Amino acid sequence: MTFFDIKEAIIVGFFLAFMIGPVFFMLIQTSILKGFRAAFSFDLGVVLGDVVFLLIAYFGSRFVLMKIKDNPMLFIFGGLILVVYGLYSFLNQKQKAIIQDETLVVIPKTNYVNLFVKGFLLNFINIGVLGFWLGMIVVYGAKFQMDEPKIFWFFTTVLLSYLATDVGKILLAKKLKDKMKPTTVYKMKRVIGIVLMVFGLALVSKGIFPKEHIPLKGVEKRLENFEKS
Repeated sequence: MTFFDIKEAIIVGFFLAFMIGPVFFMLIQTSILKGFRAAFSFDLGVVLGDVVFLLIAYFGSRFVLMKIKDNPMLFIFGGLILVVYGLYSFLNQKQKAIIQDETLVVIPKTNYVNLFVKGFLLNFINIGVLGFWLGMIVVYGAKFQMDEPKIFWFFTTVLLSYLATDVGKILLAKKLKDKMKPTTVYKMKRVIGIVLMVFGLALVSKGIFPKEHIPLKGVEKRLENFEKS
């Protein structure tokens, strides 16, 4: 890869880290409530989800693309999971007692494996992420003429840049930890629940109205052109 390819990969990874979605909000929340190691464990799970999607996109791009186009139930399934998870976060009453005692300090046990799995699943159920990596494979696979070493190092650089940017976000969010009052924490968790439900409903709408919301025709044409070349 050239210097400009590496620079482009770093820029892609940087902006990818600021794509607003459920993972973005959960990462910030985990950093504030549980600290750096917990948020980093969560983020590693997210990155693993991206790696799996990248492999699926690379080795079965056309097959997966057609499956998504012909089976919008995948959007509905992933969206409903997000809605249920968000609803649970919103209705969870375990921390409601904290509001009644501002001096109460709750130090929950941190299970890093669970956080890793949660990060992976939260990213993996969002089928829109797969659509993003499919588009990236089409664009940069064609650019590098399917040169495997170039593709490997480009997307490795993207993911490393993404992870490094997330570490910066985690450290920045961690500074807010000491300023978070129990009532603020409780309210923030309810807001996160609403955000997750909104993103879940957005995914469900893509499954219900696929022709209006799933922009796959352009990607499919580029795949066909790429296969002919």
